[in-house]
Amino acid sequence: MGMLSLPGFLSCGKKKDFSLSAEKDGRASSDENQERGNWTNKSDYLLSMVGYAVGLGNVWRFPYLTYQNGGGAFLIPYTVMLALAGLPLFFMECSLGQFASLGPISVWRILPLFQGVGITMVIISTFVSIYYNVIIAYALYYLFASFQKVLPWSDCFSWADEFCSKTKLVSDCNAALGNETIHANYSYIISNNLTCINDSINYKPVQFPSEQYWNKVALQRSSGLDETGHIVWYLALCLLLSWMIVGAALFKGIKSSGKVVYFTALFPYVILLILLVRGATLEGARDGIEYYIGKQSNITKLMEAEVWKDAATQIFYSLSVAWGGLVALSSYNKFHNNCYSDAIIVCVTNCLTSVFAGFAIFSILGHMAFVSQRPVSEVVDSGFDLAFVAYPEALSQLPVAPLWSFLFFFMLLLLGLDSQFATIETLTTTIQDIYPKVMKKLRIPVTLGVCVLLFFLGLICVTQAGIYWVNLIDHFCAGWGILIAAVLEIIGIIYIYGGNRFIEDIEMMIGKKHFSFWLWWRLCWFFVTPVLLTAILVWSLVTFSTPSYGSVLYPTWGTAVGWCMIIFCVIWIPIVAVVKIAKAEGNLFQRIASCCRPAANWGPYLECHRGERYGHIVDPKKEKDHEIPTVSGFVY
Repeated sequence: MGMLSLPGFLSCGKKKDFSLSAEKDGRASSDENQERGNWTNKSDYLLSMVGYAVGLGNVWRFPYLTYQNGGGAFLIPYTVMLALAGLPLFFMECSLGQFASLGPISVWRILPLFQGVGITMVIISTFVSIYYNVIIAYALYYLFASFQKVLPWSDCFSWADEFCSKTKLVSDCNAALGNETIHANYSYIISNNLTCINDSINYKPVQFPSEQYWNKVALQRSSGLDETGHIVWYLALCLLLSWMIVGAALFKGIKSSGKVVYFTALFPYVILLILLVRGATLEGARDGIEYYIGKQSNITKLMEAEVWKDAATQIFYSLSVAWGGLVALSSYNKFHNNCYSDAIIVCVTNCLTSVFAGFAIFSILGHMAFVSQRPVSEVVDSGFDLAFVAYPEALSQLPVAPLWSFLFFFMLLLLGLDSQFATIETLTTTIQDIYPKVMKKLRIPVTLGVCVLLFFLGLICVTQAGIYWVNLIDHFCAGWGILIAAVLEIIGIIYIYGGNRFIEDIEMMIGKKHFSFWLWWRLCWFFVTPVLLTAILVWSLVTFSTPSYGSVLYPTWGTAVGWCMIIFCVIWIPIVAVVKIAKAEGNLFQRIASCCRPAANWGPYLECHRGERYGHIVDPKKEKDHEIPTVSGFVY
C-alpha cells in the first residue's frame, strides 16, 4: 500500500502554502517528511531512545550480574560485548530505520524474503508490551501503598504467617548441661537458661515481611499455573491506569510522547542520585558497595564462559535491539541526522546508567544486611525479588520510609513507561506504514484501540496466577525469538543485501567516510557480531531448562504454551518467505533470487534524498491508485 502525498507539499516537505491542515494530525509545518512526520527536535529523539533502552533491567538485573560475576571485573566483558555485539546492531537498526523512514515490517523492502523477520519483531513486541505493562501496574500498586504512615510491608501484620520474621529465628542447637552436651529446641534452651554452642545453631526457614506481602497481599499468588484463581481487582485497576497513561502520552504519536519523555527519561536519574546519596550515608552501605564491585575484583572469573555469556546477554537485551523499536523511532528522524553519534550516545548512556544504578541499589541493600545482621548475599536478589521484595524491605527500615518508597517506585514507574511508550509506538508505526490513510485520519482512535485491546489481553496476568504468566512470556518470547530475529537481521542485511551497499546507504545520510572509519564496523557486521549472537542462541537452546518461578515448577502444559508462543512469533519468517517465493516469477532459483533483491520501491522515502543511486525508484505518489508493485506482490 503506497503512501499518499498531502496536497500542497513538495517532495522534501516544503510547503507551497501555509494552511493549517498539517497541524491537525500532529504534523508540524517544519517537518521534512510531511506524510509521516518527524521528531520536533533531536533531543526528543535522543531522550525517547534513552528511555527505550534504559529500563527495569538496568536497575534489577545488571547490579546482580555484576556481583555474581566477579564484581568490577565484570565490567571488562560487559564493555567488550557492548563494542562487539550491542553497538554494531544498535547502529545498524538506527541507520536502517532512518534511511527508509519506515517501520520494522515495511523496512524489509530492503530484502522481501526476510520480511517475516519484521513481523516476528512486531509480534514479540506485542507480547512483551502485554506483560511489561503488568510490571508497571505492580509499581503503581506499590506507589499507592507507599502513601501510608507505616509501610504495609514493614512488619508482620495480620496477613503474615508463623514463618514471617525480620530477623533470624533459632530452631534448635547444642548446649552444655553439666558434663554432657544436649541437642534441644531453642525454647527449651532459653527456659533453662542454657547457652547454645557456637556453630551448632539451626535456624527456622523465615521470610521477610516484604516477601510475604508481595506474595500474599500484592499478588495473592496461587500455588501454580494450574490454579488461575480470580482477577486481583486492584492490580486490574492499576493495569487500566497504566494503559491510560500510555494512551494519553501517545495520542499524537511522537509529537506528544517526545515531550513526555523530557520528564519520564530524565527524572529517574534525579531519583537514583537521591537514593545513592541517602544510601551512602547509611551504616553498612560500604559493605553493600564492596559486595557490588568487590573488595578485590575476581579477575579469574573472566576465564569462565558463563561470565561472557551473561555480559553478552545483558548488553543485547538492555539495548533493546531486534525488538523493532529502534527502527520505528529512528524512522521519524530527518534523513541527514547523524545516526552514528546518536547510537554512540545512547549506548554509552545506557551502560553508564546500569553501573550508576548498581551503586544506588547496593548501598541501601548493604544497610539492610547490617540492620538484619545477615550477610549481603542473603538480602541480594535480581528481578522481581529485588524490585518488590529486597529493596522495599530495605527502604522500610529507613527513617521517613514512605518517602523513599514513593521515590523508588515512582522511578520504576517512569523507567517502565519510557520503554512502553516506544514499544507501543512500534506497533502504531507498523499500522501507519500499512494503512497511512487510516492513521492520518484516525490516529487517536487507533492508538487508544491498541491500548484497550492489549489491556484486555493482559488481564490474565493480573489473576492470582498472573505472575506465572508474566514469567512464562518473559522466559520464551523475550528470549529466543529476539535472538533468532537478530541473527537473521544481520545475515540478511550484511550477507544478502550487501554490507558494502548498506554502508553506502549510511554515507548518503551522514556523509562520505574514510575507508578506515568502517574497518571496525565491517569486522563486527561481517563476522564478530553474527558469530556471537549465534553462539548465545545455541548456548541458550542447549542449556534450556523447564521454566520456574522461585521453587514452583511449571506444568508440562505451561511449558508447551511457552513453546507455542515462541513458535507463533517466529513461524512467520518461513511462511512469508514461502509466500514471497510462490508469488515471484520464473523457476525456483529465479524466484529466490528475485526475492533476495530489494523491492522496486526500496530507498529513501523522499525524492530529494534519492540521488543517482535511487533515482530509478518507483514513487508511490505517482502510482495509479497509490499501489506499489513489488517483486512478490505483497503489500508494504
